[in-house]
Amino acid sequence: MSDPYDVLIIGAGPGGYVTAIRAAQLGFRTAVVDREHLGGICLNWGCIPTKALLRSAEIFHYLQHAKEYGLSAEGVSFDTAAIVKRSRGVSGRLNGGVGMLLKKNKVDVIWGEARIEAAPQGATPGRVTVAQTTRAEAPKGAKGPGAYAAKHIIVATGARPRVIPGIEPDKRQIWTYYEAMVPETMPKSLLVMGSGAIGIEFASFYRTMGAEVTVVELLPQILPVEDAEIAALARKRFEKQGIRILTGAKVTTVAKGPDGVTATVEADGKAQTITAEKLISAVGVVGNIENLGLEALGVTIERGLVATDGLGRTAVPGIYAIGDVAGPPMLAHKAEHEGVLCIETIKGLPTHPMDKGKIPGCTYCQPQIASVGLTEAKAKEQGFDVRVGRFPFMGNGKAIALGEPDGLIKTVFDRKTGQLLGAHMVGAEVTELIQGYVVAMQLETTEEDLMHTVFPHPTLSEMMHESVLDAYGRVIHV
Repeated sequence: MSDPYDVLIIGAGPGGYVTAIRAAQLGFRTAVVDREHLGGICLNWGCIPTKALLRSAEIFHYLQHAKEYGLSAEGVSFDTAAIVKRSRGVSGRLNGGVGMLLKKNKVDVIWGEARIEAAPQGATPGRVTVAQTTRAEAPKGAKGPGAYAAKHIIVATGARPRVIPGIEPDKRQIWTYYEAMVPETMPKSLLVMGSGAIGIEFASFYRTMGAEVTVVELLPQILPVEDAEIAALARKRFEKQGIRILTGAKVTTVAKGPDGVTATVEADGKAQTITAEKLISAVGVVGNIENLGLEALGVTIERGLVATDGLGRTAVPGIYAIGDVAGPPMLAHKAEHEGVLCIETIKGLPTHPMDKGKIPGCTYCQPQIASVGLTEAKAKEQGFDVRVGRFPFMGNGKAIALGEPDGLIKTVFDRKTGQLLGAHMVGAEVTELIQGYVVAMQLETTEEDLMHTVFPHPTLSEMMHESVLDAYGRVIHV
C-alpha cells in the first residue's frame, strides 16, 4: 500500500475534481479515482455536449428565419455527423482541461474501479482498492490498480439514467441521453418519456432539427419543478413549434419493430398508441452507490442515495459523500459547491450547509427556462402572504430588437418583509439572467434594494427590474 493520502476522492466529475483542486489548495495530499472519464457525465455526456448540440440547433433555426432579420440564407441544411463531431470535440477539449488542472494542482489521478475496504477511524487511514477498468483508457500519467490509503474518503460517484422495467434502453431504438447525443442520423420521429430538463432539451433539439416529437409526462405539468405559470407559457411555445405534449400520461408498454417503436400511452383512463423511430427515456437518474462497499462499512443509504449531514459527512467518520450520489438537486453546480463545503469542513474552516433553496436551475431549450427559490404555489403552501411581479419580454426593447418578444420574468416576494422568495423566467438568455436574482437572494436583498438598483439600457436584464417594480405597483413599461 502506498503512503496514505490526506484525501482520496472517488469520482472525477464536477463535484469530484473541484473538490480535489480545493483540497490541494488547502495543502492536502490528494488523489482522485475514476473509471471512465475526467469531468464526469456533465462534461462528457451531459451539460456541456448537450449545450453544443443545442447551439447548432439554435443557429440552424436562425438561418431558417434569416429573412426576418433582413438577411438571405438559401438552401440551409445540416450535417448530422459534423454536429455530433463538434459536440464531442467540445467535450474532449474540456476533458483535457480537467486533466491539466489536476496536474497543475499536483492531484494524483488513479484509474480504475474503486472500493472502500476499511473506513478511517480517527487519524487511522482507510483503505481503498482500485481494480482494472475496461471502460476507458487511462489518461497519461495516471496511476493504476492497487491498494491506496487515505485519512478522508469522499464519494462523488454521480448518477446514471433511471431504467423503467420493460422499457430498458437497447442503444438502437430506445435511447438514454448517451445515445441521444451521438445519433448517426437524425430520426424523423421521436417519443420522449419525461419532461424534466433532460427530456425537454432533447425534445427541443430534435424538433428544431426537423423531427416529429411527442413528449409524455406522468405528472399534470411539464417541467414539474418549475413555477406552474412559467411551465404553462413554455408549453405553449413548445406546442407552437410543433411538439406534441401529453401530460398526466404514462407509457405502459413499448413494442419494437423493424422501423421503430410503438408505445401504448394511457391518459385519463384511455389508451392510445404512438409510433416513433426512436424513444428517449428521460425519467430521472439514480445514484451510483453499488460495489463501493458503503453499506458493509455502516454508511446509511436512503432511497438509493448516501445520507449526509449537509456538510458531506456520512454516519461513518472519515467517509463523506457529495453531488448526485448525496441527493437532489442533481446539478453540477450543486455538486461543486457541496464539495468545497465538505473539504473546507475537513480542514476545520468555518462552514455551514448550503441553502438548497438558493440553487438556480436552468433548462436550455428554446425558449430557455431558469429559476431560483420558491414557486408562487410553494410560497403560499409555506404560509407566506406573497406579492407577485411579472414583466413580459414584449415590453423590453432589447428583446424586440433581438426578435425574441416571447417570454416572461416573474418574481415572488414576502408581502410582510419584502424578502425575495423566488424568481422564475422563460425566454431568450434567461439562463444567463437568473444569477442576478441568485446573488440578490444570497445577500438577503429586499424589494427596496432591487427597486433602487440601476440596470443598464438596453438590456434584457431591465425586465428583472420591471418585474420587481410590478410586484409593488410601480412598473413602468407595460
